[in-house]
Amino acid sequence: MGLLQEFKTFALKGNVVDMAVGVIIGGAFGKIVTSLVNDVIMPPLGMLIGKVNFTDLALNLGSEAEPVMWKYGAFLQQVFDFLIVALCIFFLIKGINRLSELTKKKEAEEAAAAQPAPAPEPEPTKEEVLLTEIRDLLKERK
Repeated sequence: MGLLQEFKTFALKGNVVDMAVGVIIGGAFGKIVTSLVNDVIMPPLGMLIGKVNFTDLALNLGSEAEPVMWKYGAFLQQVFDFLIVALCIFFLIKGINRLSELTKKKEAEEAAAAQPAPAPEPEPTKEEVLLTEIRDLLKERK
């Protein structure tokens, strides 16, 4: 029973659950980016370079009887996918960091505003005023 309890403790830790959610959302985000690249970006790009579909680009390395296709177009497609995913993640992280900085700045301003203003210095007593006058008179004599 100890192994099962240990696994349950491991599986229900916050980091593991967060990682699982991240992987699932990352997979869905990958599908969105793949569609963006394949269906939105690549068709006009293919039209610009001569009605070429990148995924169809290949070089036959074999013979007619035994074709060996080097599908460099599919590789280029994956590179474009990766670059767009990386760019999207960069902007996402940049936005999150900016939002975090703004939140921290606002919290610091609110904390500073919540602190009470320093109390004004108390008025000097009659004795302090008298002693100050005596000191000033003694300074004048010298």
